[in-house]
Parts: sequence; structure tokens; C-alpha cells
Amino acid sequence: MKMPRFSTLLLLSAVALSALPAPPALAVLGEKADSVAKDGTPVSSVRRVLATNGTSSYQVQEVQTAATRIREYIAPSGVVFAVAWNGMNNPDLSSLLGSYHQDYQTAKKQAPRIRGRRQLQVQGSNVVVETWGHMRNLQGRAYLPAMVPSGVNVNDLR
Repeated sequence: MKMPRFSTLLLLSAVALSALPAPPALAVLGEKADSVAKDGTPVSSVRRVLATNGTSSYQVQEVQTAATRIREYIAPSGVVFAVAWNGMNNPDLSSLLGSYHQDYQTAKKQAPRIRGRRQLQVQGSNVVVETWGHMRNLQGRAYLPAMVPSGVNVNDLR
């Protein structure tokens, strides 16, 4: 049996990778919500405006992929002050948190680990990230306490 050449394998790998769906285009925590439209990333998800809360202190946009649903909470200024998710897997926090990701990583290293506990709250100097749930129903939220509009209860951001 003759083995395929390396160049043939490389070409087949490239074709296979190009068939994978593009990652969803998401707004980044602390940035304007319209940054998604500007980045030109192909969207392999469905984006829709869900609603505004009763006092119009924020708007909710949702991005639905095959495995995860992400909700972006947008202040009247157009800035994303929180994100929440649920689904079969957690989203890529480095892309969701943007410039706050390093703050999260530093705080996560210092957070005590409790064996057997599925809920985790990491509070950085500028960002709070909470995760909970179980297999096939992972949930979480991240928010910027300084940017949460007045009168908004972070427990309602799910």
C-alpha cells in the first residue's frame, strides 16, 4: 500500500479546516456593541435583539450557536457591560473579556479552589466572572461592576 505524500496530506487538512464553521462574532466586554459589525468576521451564528428592560437602562442581544447561547447586555451608551451564557460548553472567555481577560486570569490564580464545588466566582479589580452548572448545561456571566447601570441587579443578568 502506497502512503500519500506530505503535500497531499497538507492539502487535505487545509480543505477540511476551511469547512469548519467560523467562530461567532461577539461584542467584547467594555467595548461598543457595534464593534461586531465593524470587525468583518463571518458569522456562523444567529444574532438578534431580545429586548430592553422596562426602564430602558439596557438592551439585550443574543448570539446563538449550535452549542452555546450568549447574551450581551448593552448600556444606553452602547457599551457592553455584561455577558451571560449557557450551553453545552463555555465560550472562549479571552475573546469575550477582551482587555479584561488578564485581570480575570490574575484573579483566578489567586482564588481558592474548593474541591467538589461546581460554582466559581472570580472577582478581579475591574471584572467579575461567575460560572456554574453541570455537563451539557454550563452557565456563567461576566460583568464590569463600574459600568453596570444604576438600578440594574446583576442577579437578573442570566
